[in-house]
This record gives sequence, C-alpha cells and structure tokens, in this order.
Amino acid sequence: MPRLQLTGITKRYPSVVANSAVSLTVMPGEIHAVLGENGAGKSTLMKIIFGSVQPDAGEIRLNGQPISIRNPKEARANGISMVFQHFNLFDTMTVAENVWLGLTRDSLAQVTASILAKAAEYGLDIDPARPVHTLSVGEMQRVEIIRALLTRPELLILDEPTSVLTPQAVEKLFVVLKKLSSEGCSILYISHKLHEIRELCTACTVLRGGKVTGTCNPAQESNASLSRLMIGAEPPRLEHRTQQPGAAVLTVKQLNLASDDQFGVDLNGIELQVRAGEVVGVAGVSGNGQKEFLYALSGEDCRVPKGSICMGNVDVSHLHPGKRRQLGLHFVPEERLGRGAVPTLSLAHNLLLTRTEAVAYPRLAGGWIRVRSLQAQAARIMARFNVKAGGPGALARSLSGGNLQKFIVGREIDAKPKLFIVSQPTWGVDVGASAQIRGAILALRDAGCAVLVVSEELDELFEVSDRLHVMARGRLSPSIATAQATVEKIGEWMSGLWDENVQSHLEALEASHAQA
Repeated sequence: MPRLQLTGITKRYPSVVANSAVSLTVMPGEIHAVLGENGAGKSTLMKIIFGSVQPDAGEIRLNGQPISIRNPKEARANGISMVFQHFNLFDTMTVAENVWLGLTRDSLAQVTASILAKAAEYGLDIDPARPVHTLSVGEMQRVEIIRALLTRPELLILDEPTSVLTPQAVEKLFVVLKKLSSEGCSILYISHKLHEIRELCTACTVLRGGKVTGTCNPAQESNASLSRLMIGAEPPRLEHRTQQPGAAVLTVKQLNLASDDQFGVDLNGIELQVRAGEVVGVAGVSGNGQKEFLYALSGEDCRVPKGSICMGNVDVSHLHPGKRRQLGLHFVPEERLGRGAVPTLSLAHNLLLTRTEAVAYPRLAGGWIRVRSLQAQAARIMARFNVKAGGPGALARSLSGGNLQKFIVGREIDAKPKLFIVSQPTWGVDVGASAQIRGAILALRDAGCAVLVVSEELDELFEVSDRLHVMARGRLSPSIATAQATVEKIGEWMSGLWDENVQSHLEALEASHAQA
C-alpha cells in the first residue's frame, strides 16, 4: 500500500497555476525525488501535503485512506514532517523553544536534551540556548532538520536540505536518511543537486510548469539526462579562461573584530586580497564567522579598526554601505527576504534598495520616483536572468526562492560593480539558473571586476574561483590556487587544520605541479 498518493492536485494563484492535476505515489521506505526548475511548483506541492497550503482540487491518500490536511499540526499528528527551504522559525525565541512549539508536551529541559542528543547523533552541531536571530542560514537549516527528525515521521519532506551544508555534513545526513528509509520512513526529497538525487533517491517525479512531465529511477540516469528532463536541455558549460589579475581592489589587513553578539564569532587576524579580474572563493561551515566578516565588508558593521579594509587606496573601514556602493561595491547577502529584498515591495521598487544612482539610472527627478523607468529596468533584469514572476509589479515574497535569488543577483550585477561580493550565490537555484549565475560571475571577472564568493557549495567554488580560502572559527586560511586544491584538503581546513601542514602541503603541490 502506498504511504502517500496524490491524485489530480491543482492549486491556482491569481497570476499562475502552481500545480495542475499533479499525481504522485510514494511507497513505504522510498526516497522519492521531486525535480523541477525554479517555479515548477515543487514547494507548493510539498506545502499542500504538509497542510500549510490548501489545494483547489484533487485527493490526498495517506496509507490508503483519503485525508484532508488542514494545517501543519494535523500533518504532524498524521506522521508527516517537513523541512522548509525558507525556514519557519521565530527569530526572538531560542532554538529549544522553537523546537518545543507544537511538537511535544515534554518540558523544555527534556526538549533541550533531545536536541543535544540528535545533534550529536547526526553531526548537526547547534546550541539549544541560542536565539534564532543570532544563527546563520546554515545553522537555521540544522535546527529545521533536527526538529523534523525529533518527530519520528512516517513521511519526511525535505526542501533543499543540503543547500548550505558541507560535504561532510551531507554525507552524515545521507546516512541518517538511508537509515530512516530502511526503517520504513518515506522521504520526499527536493534538491537541485543532481548528483545527490542520483546517489540517494530510488524514484523521481519531474515537474515543469506545474505539471508532471515524467518519472524515472535517478540511479539509472546521468546528470545530463536529468537536466534534460527538468529544463529540456543541458546547462551550458562554463568557460573559465586563464588571465592575469590586475591591481588589488579589496585589501583586508589584520582584521580583528569582537562580535557584538554573545553568540557570534570573533574575527581574528583576517588577511585577504581580491584583485581586479579574479574570483576569490571563501569556503567554510556556516557559523564560523562568515556572517560577521560579510557585515564588516559590506559596511553594516562599522566598528572595524581603521585601515583594516581598503578599496584600492581608500580606507573604507568606517564607511556605511551607501558610501561603499558609490565606490563600486555591490553585495548580495545570503538572506533573500529581509536583507536582499523587502517582501512586501514589488521587484521594481526593490531596485531602489541599492540602485539610486540618478545619473546612470535616471529614475529620481526632484525627489519623485520615475516609476516607468524603474519598471522598465526591472523588466530588463528579469528578462536577462530569466526571472519567472508576474511582472515588475510582483511582490518579492510571491517569487520562488530561486527566482528571487536570480533577481537579486541580477540587480547587483546589472550595476556593473568594481567589487562584487556574493554569499551563497546559487542557494536553492536550479541547474540551468545556477549555470547562468556562475557564468555571469565569470563574465564580471573577465570584464575586470574583483569578485569575492562566500559559499558552502564546494563544487561551486571550484567551478568559479581562481583562488580559495577557508574560514574556520573566525580565522581565514592562507589562499590556495583552485587548480592545486582538493575537496579533501579543503574539507580538512574547514576544521581549522591548516597551521601545521599548510606550508608543507603547498610545497608538495608545487613540486608535483612542476614535475607534471
């Protein structure tokens, strides 16, 4: 008997049909992938199963019985748990309090002990006492995963669960998921990482434009064939040309900065240089100081010691973000909604957050906003980056995560920056759009822009970076040429293990390279 059976599920919104007569069957113990490009209707379908969205038509059967799931509480009562791509956490409450809500009648102390036990068992380190607003995106994702696992679900829905996890953490999670599967738990797995789907999943349903366009066994497919099923084509190959970088555009010297948050990470002796015409990547497990480092670089934290951050010959240590933008710095934060975009503003009006230069983009005249010019520019960015939405007037919160990411990245790239800093550039973005964003980053580099990419996706960093650093415990490793780096070595450095063997390792690599 199927664990879950969907028949004819349809969900309409004013500007789009998110799901059109979708049917899907998941067997007990099956790890079933749901594959599709951004805006294909995957997340809407999962929210319908979890009860946070109600379908307009269709039937849901759970363990053979018709069921109407009116809200997430009813879903959990029926053995369904979900990890959302956009987290459902209360910022002002602690990790333990968030997990406690709606899940159990145990005391808070018992829940705290359960969190610590699960975190240790699955290698998902988290402090139950920390307020959620002090967590990085990766740490928030760990909270969601632990909360879902604590419910001992019969059906577990995972929406991009590994998007900000390290390769080591992904391996541990896969061990957990395979164990759950062997115990009879069914898993619905959404990911744009095709190699993960091929390794983990035993069945796959493909959505395109809200409709089911095919099913397959992903273990019998290649990345190329899965791409064709999902987007109708293979993503274009990136061309990473070798070129000589120019002068230093960003220089960080002995940056020491105590976190202004008791749960934050202090920065210790950060040294970094990014030159014109190169991409420098920063790898690391979320929560090791990346947030504090990016706040310092963007100008959101102006407590930085004088002389520690320079753009060219200009000391920008105490300049706020607006002044840094005037010097050519454009920044894409990891949090899409709230920092990257205002949820209740249209895409056109979200341009005004970082794009108010009246000369190059004449939208402001005597204090008035030139709405038509604003909308035309938003439409141009949407067309260039293939953003699927109901036009420039669509609210930011109405977009899928991947489409909003494409718009935010496009907004900043369109400004023709001299220094481009981006955090998690392709988080939750489908393979076609990921290739497009990475291609745009390389095009910026080839045009002479200095680019700094902070990401937990090692494949991405190896694909676009000329040099790599690793951040661990508030410290930054020496740089290593990407051509000389390995996933295993970067993984070791993520634990802070570079001081003892970095020099000998680099010398060995150089000797091996010379012999070759």
